[in-house]
Amino acid sequence: MANPGSYNLFLRATFGIEPGSELGRSLGELVSQVQIKRGQTVETDPDAATLVFLTEGATKLSALASRGRHQIVAFHFGGDIFSVPPEGLHRHMVTGLCDSALTLFPAPAFYSRAAASPRIMRTLLERTQTALFRCRDKAVNLGRKTARERVAGFLLGMAERLECPDGEPGCVDLPMSRRDIGESIGLTIETVSRQLTELREEGIIDTRGRSCIILHDLARLAEQAGNVEPRTVATWKDAAEPALASS
Repeated sequence: MANPGSYNLFLRATFGIEPGSELGRSLGELVSQVQIKRGQTVETDPDAATLVFLTEGATKLSALASRGRHQIVAFHFGGDIFSVPPEGLHRHMVTGLCDSALTLFPAPAFYSRAAASPRIMRTLLERTQTALFRCRDKAVNLGRKTARERVAGFLLGMAERLECPDGEPGCVDLPMSRRDIGESIGLTIETVSRQLTELREEGIIDTRGRSCIILHDLARLAEQAGNVEPRTVATWKDAAEPALASS
């Protein structure tokens, strides 16, 4: 292993597994580590899925189609675990948004060796479920929402995932470009810039340079994102009560 410290962090912080354990040593036989610069792409196995732990930095996962077309599928940040699919209808690639360190595993072999650990499999299931929910939210944004709602929703999502630099409340330091943002939510760079300007003029956000967004009013931003009002959503328990009462 090129950097045992990164692998140890992956096992301990993510799964609570000691690297010196039998399972830790077994998984360590599979690991490879990569350092990339901004704009540099990681080569993964085109014939099998690759499991990636982003030790530090930020990346984008893109799907490539014919004639050079590509779509940003997701952004990932330090501590994230994600899978890069094998080549199929599209070819996927991981590109650094800044200097980043990645820990890679061949996914089939990793799952086979980790199957005996309920802790690892539960963690992977929870992470996969979170990623699925984000994909569903993105599908709604792309299919049914306006440009304003898409940009506002994107900012809310980033606020949940990125820490405020220097502990400044409400400040989100975005590692991706305006073009990347637009590509990920189906808008042109001009439309993204215009929506950010309008949100700033309305006092909902402020901008500092090209990357820092200050969120002044999360409640108003959520309104702009077109999110459902919590009081209109019935829980499954609420829905079940009439049926239970009549039985």
